[in-house]
Amino acid sequence: MEGIWILLPGSNILFSKMTRLFSLFLLVYAMQVSAQDLPRDQLSGKVVADFTGLDTVYILNERTKAVSTANMMGYFNILAKEYDILVFSGFQIIETKIIVTKKDLEQQNLVVQLKQEINQLDEVIVNGGINAVSLGIIPKGQKSYTAAERKLYTATDLNASANVGTMMGGSASLDPLMNWISGRTKMLKKDLEVEKKEGYLKKIENIFPLEYITTKLQIPVIYVKGFKYFIVENKEFIKILESNNTALATFFIGDLAIQYREIIASEN
Repeated sequence: MEGIWILLPGSNILFSKMTRLFSLFLLVYAMQVSAQDLPRDQLSGKVVADFTGLDTVYILNERTKAVSTANMMGYFNILAKEYDILVFSGFQIIETKIIVTKKDLEQQNLVVQLKQEINQLDEVIVNGGINAVSLGIIPKGQKSYTAAERKLYTATDLNASANVGTMMGGSASLDPLMNWISGRTKMLKKDLEVEKKEGYLKKIENIFPLEYITTKLQIPVIYVKGFKYFIVENKEFIKILESNNTALATFFIGDLAIQYREIIASEN
């Protein structure tokens, strides 16, 4: 029987425990372990696409979290080794992943084809015969007001109501009611913003754990919480976070970390 024969301790009996398939598994595992011990080298390549703006393409080494960008011609360089996974992404670009091979490192001419993300809009059919009158919203023959006329009418009507209230001995002004409505609206908007920021903070923690922020971004532990609130206030970063573009977020947070470290240094 083919395989690797094993001599059991304390006996003279040989047993075949590993088949050819298992031997192949061990070989692949050994190759991967060996690859992990290899140093990373500079990998040169080029991204090609049927659209312009290749300098907005970001390349992320998924294992090391190192990020690089392509130039206007599509050429890029990044540290990598065999079996590393490179992620290519950017605005309006379909995310593409490739596994680095020994051939890629030897030939230094990796070419990655990218495709543009196209948002297909649903077909809209405009029917000119539909209007407020035909739908029964406005009775036939009733005067239609413009937006400006409606605002003027509303303001006049409110003012008239207030005057009537005064003459009837009622409230002389609607200001308290309007102020209450305005204050309530502001409070609800504020609550919504807080809820959104809490969601962003949780998402940041999932993508960038504490160890990454303190070691890779070099933010001291005591400043990590402040740093998270700092980046949540950055509108551009939030747009990237909402797009679920991890590669771009990794690149952008690196720049924000530099800014925050400068703030820390100036305060100390």
